[in-house]
Amino acid sequence: MTPGIEAARKAGISHNIHQYDHDAHSESYGLEAAEKLGVEPDQVFKTLVVETDNGQLVVGIVPVSASLNLKKIAKAAKAKKAAMADKQKVQRTTGYVLGGVSPLGQKKALTTVIDGSAQNFGAIYVSAGRRGLEIELAPADLAKLTNGIFADIRQD
Repeated sequence: MTPGIEAARKAGISHNIHQYDHDAHSESYGLEAAEKLGVEPDQVFKTLVVETDNGQLVVGIVPVSASLNLKKIAKAAKAKKAAMADKQKVQRTTGYVLGGVSPLGQKKALTTVIDGSAQNFGAIYVSAGRRGLEIELAPADLAKLTNGIFADIRQD
C-alpha cells in the first residue's frame, strides 16, 4: 500500500487500483500505463512538478498524450514563470521516485493544478505512487484530495 492509496482509502474516496508489469526500458511511463491498462492516453494523467520564479513547487497533472505548458501552469499558480523542478527536490518533497510520483499522499502538500480536460471523464487514472501502479478515481475526488484546481495547462 502506497501513501497515495492510503490517502484515498482514509478519505473514503471511491477508487480502483490497477497494477501492471512495468517495463524498465519503456520510454514513456504514462503511455505504457495507458497501453497496458487498455485505456485512452487522454484518460491517463501524469504528475509533473515545476518550480515557479518565487521558489514555489507546484504539481501539474496533464494527460500522458499531452505536454505541460509552463506559461499556463505559472499563470494558474499566480507566478510569472515556471520550470521543471530538480529531480532530487521532487523526490525529497513528494516522497516518490520519478515515474511513480503520485499527486496523492505526498510528504509535503503542494499547490496542485489539474488540466481541465480531466473533467471530460467520469474517472481518470493517475500514478498510485509506484511505477506499474495506477489509481482510478473521479476528477472531482482528485481535486478534493489534493486541494487542486482545474485549469487549462496542457500544451496546445
